[in-house]
Amino acid sequence: MSNSKKQSSPPLVLVALGSNQGDSRQIMVDAMARLQEISAAPLLKSSLWQSTPVDCPPESPRFINAAAGLVPMDGESPESLLIKLQGLEKEFGRRLKQVLNEPRPLDLDLIAFGREVRHESKLTLPHPRAHHRRFVLQPLAEIAPAFILPGQKLSVLDLLIGLPPGEEVNWLSSPR
Repeated sequence: MSNSKKQSSPPLVLVALGSNQGDSRQIMVDAMARLQEISAAPLLKSSLWQSTPVDCPPESPRFINAAAGLVPMDGESPESLLIKLQGLEKEFGRRLKQVLNEPRPLDLDLIAFGREVRHESKLTLPHPRAHHRRFVLQPLAEIAPAFILPGQKLSVLDLLIGLPPGEEVNWLSSPR
C-alpha cells in the first residue's frame, strides 16, 4: 500500500513559561490550565524547574520555569497565538516593561510553531535565544526531546547536553 496521500500532522507549538513574582508555582499550574484551553489536543506539560535569573536586573528572584507543547486550533497562526499568549500574561498581572527582564508574574515565550520561521519586529520564530538557554531547554527536553528547532541541526536534548556549565536549573516537581 502506498503512502502517497500521507496525512500531515498538525504542528507542535512549544511555549516556555517563567515566573519570578508572586506565587510562581501556582501561577505555573494555572497558566498550564489556561494553555490547555487554547490547545486542540491534550497539553504536553513539563515538570517545574527553578533557575537562576539570566540577563536580569541585580537582586532578581529565582524563576520557576516550565514548558508546554500544544496543538494549535484550526486557523491559528503564530501571530494570532502570540496575541493570545500576551493576553494571558496580562491576565496574570504582567505590566508593560519598565526594565529589561524585570521580575514578572508570568512570561510566555513562543519558542516554536512547528517548522514556521518568522523574522518580524513583533515575532521571531524559532525564539532566537532558546537554543542557548538551559532554563528553556531543560523543560523542553522532557516534552519534546527529539524536536529540532528550525535552523538547528541538533535535537532539543542534544542542544541541552551541549550547553556549557554555569546556568543553574534544578528540578522542583512533576506536572499536576
